[in-house]
Amino acid sequence: MKMLVMPILCACLAAFAPAGTAAAQPDRHQDSDARAPRRQAPPPLSVREIERRVIPRLPGAQYLGFDYDPATEVYTLKFLRNGSVIWVDVDGRTGAIVRRTGN
Repeated sequence: MKMLVMPILCACLAAFAPAGTAAAQPDRHQDSDARAPRRQAPPPLSVREIERRVIPRLPGAQYLGFDYDPATEVYTLKFLRNGSVIWVDVDGRTGAIVRRTGN
């Protein structure tokens, strides 16, 4: 009986040894990625820069002010022209006009 147990025990240990050693050693690529500095997005453009880009695109409109949503990084500029309100949504990262409502 003792002769039968020893080969089975050795076979079991040999079967699980590669899985155990592979799990114990971390993947070098994964580890280096974890230590690499994360690239952070640049901060949004200032409201003055946004105004400098957008106000000239609405000639004859009176600029009333802005609102900023930090969750979406969108500036909303408010204008008045001929009694009509114009809302202009601007991407805070690029300065591009995303949406415009009103006349």
